[in-house]
Amino acid sequence: MDTTAVEGWIIIVTNLNEETTEEDLQDLFGDYGEVKNLSMALNRRTGYVMGYALIEFPEKEQAEKAIKGTDGTTFLEQTIKTDFAFAKTPSGARRGGASGAGAGAGRRAGRDRESSPSRR
Repeated sequence: MDTTAVEGWIIIVTNLNEETTEEDLQDLFGDYGEVKNLSMALNRRTGYVMGYALIEFPEKEQAEKAIKGTDGTTFLEQTIKTDFAFAKTPSGARRGGASGAGAGAGRRAGRDRESSPSRR
């Protein structure tokens, strides 16, 4: 499965501690190779990390080592999850999503209470 970026290989790190800094991530992921780019989603109101970051490596092998070395490990008192951020599907294959007779039931399925009256 190819997961190449325009110029490198991007991994996503989730379940980050809200007080994680770019320097913390540089220190952790720099052990696996050159961090070409690092992007953390910040909450505009609080300034804290929203729980995930994207990290770009120039080589696939570096990204793979980073994933293998950090996925499921404890970082700043939280267990982080790392994986490739983007995955190409085989041509013609569909990604996720519901189809067929049960499509759209998702959130409503299994509810015990009646739904709100419809608006007119």
